[in-house]
Amino acid sequence: MRICSKLKVFRAFPWFAAGAVVLLVAASAFGQCSMCRASLAGSNNAFFIRNFNIGVLVLLLPPVTIFCTIFVALKRYRAADEEETTADEEYGGKDDDA
Repeated sequence: MRICSKLKVFRAFPWFAAGAVVLLVAASAFGQCSMCRASLAGSNNAFFIRNFNIGVLVLLLPPVTIFCTIFVALKRYRAADEEETTADEEYGGKDDDA
């Protein structure tokens, strides 16, 4: 029983390591667009800042949509392939007429 619980910990370790790396790298990600930050900081126009933020979100939508569509299509393709493989294994590949 103890070996099984240790194996579960080892399976979860990559997720925890990836999370730690993301948290360590996230601090430097805040300053990646210094030109945009400087242009927004120099502006006192709240309407401009609001529209700029909306523009960033609008430009983000097409890539996210494309990637999600690709992942959904691949997941459906994989599920159909696994279902076909399972049906072939259950059938055994033999003809009923013979």
